[in-house]
Amino acid sequence: MRKIGGFLKNRFSPEFYVFAALTLVSLSVLVVSTQNLLNFQYAGVSAFSGVRGAVDEVSSFVSRTVLAVQELARLREEHTELLERIARYERLERTAAEISRENIRLREQLGFSEDLTFRHIPARIVGRDPDNLFSAMVINKGMRAGVTRDMPVIAWQGGTQALVGKVIQARAFESLVMPVYDSNLFVSARLAASRFEGIVEGQGNPNMDLVMRFVPKRARDEISRGDIVVSSGMGGVYPPDINIGRVNRIVYSEHDISMDVELQPMIDFSRLEFVFVIETLDTRLMQAYMEGQPYDAEDGYFAEGVVSVEGADSGLALEGGSAGGM
Repeated sequence: MRKIGGFLKNRFSPEFYVFAALTLVSLSVLVVSTQNLLNFQYAGVSAFSGVRGAVDEVSSFVSRTVLAVQELARLREEHTELLERIARYERLERTAAEISRENIRLREQLGFSEDLTFRHIPARIVGRDPDNLFSAMVINKGMRAGVTRDMPVIAWQGGTQALVGKVIQARAFESLVMPVYDSNLFVSARLAASRFEGIVEGQGNPNMDLVMRFVPKRARDEISRGDIVVSSGMGGVYPPDINIGRVNRIVYSEHDISMDVELQPMIDFSRLEFVFVIETLDTRLMQAYMEGQPYDAEDGYFAEGVVSVEGADSGLALEGGSAGGM
């Protein structure tokens, strides 16, 4: 025991303890240094990862924003294109509807033209006389189409034919028409039912009634509101039985021997587009006579020698180059 204790006493000298302590301290320092180095590397990697993540997020946000702006621009272009296409379709639809309505109107005019017993020249109203804006109308047919002065003009409107006026000037490719509402136009007329006659004249305005003057007062009890007034054929300018207007009001005075009848025109001039210039027997005779052409009542030419037209409404007769009329 003494040997063992002496050995231990000699074995673990103070130098040994110092050495052991220094060894432990060195190991501790080594461990601590290694741990700090690992923590620093981890911190650096974490910081770099955070920066990279932030950069990725910003880049992704910018990319998404650019793509969204591009998509919005594309959608805007498509929207504009669709709006233009819709507008074109609407214009086409309106054009088709207008063409359809015009076809209906033209079919009505064609049907009337085919049923019309007079020789006629279809025409369209293309303007108003600038010197007489509220009266004379310009049509797109003139002397080249056979239109001459004093030819009557009628129209088909509302399912009936009615008097529009007469040609007062014919040019090469267009003519001037004085409407029935002009205060300088006079038409021999009669009431269709009672057959009383008078003279119809306008008041210079299409929105005002026509006036049938010189109607006998005794006709007052035989005239009703809405009665139709037609042309009488007297004078040779207008054919008989062309509608002019409907009775709207009777105006009379006890001391007058005749009375006036106010008429609502059969034609709505604000909607008038197409007219027919009609060629009566009188106008054909006068035109041929003035041009020195032979005329035959059947074939449309003068026969040589004496020409007498029987049964003409106006009683116009030509004999030996002279003309007379009623």
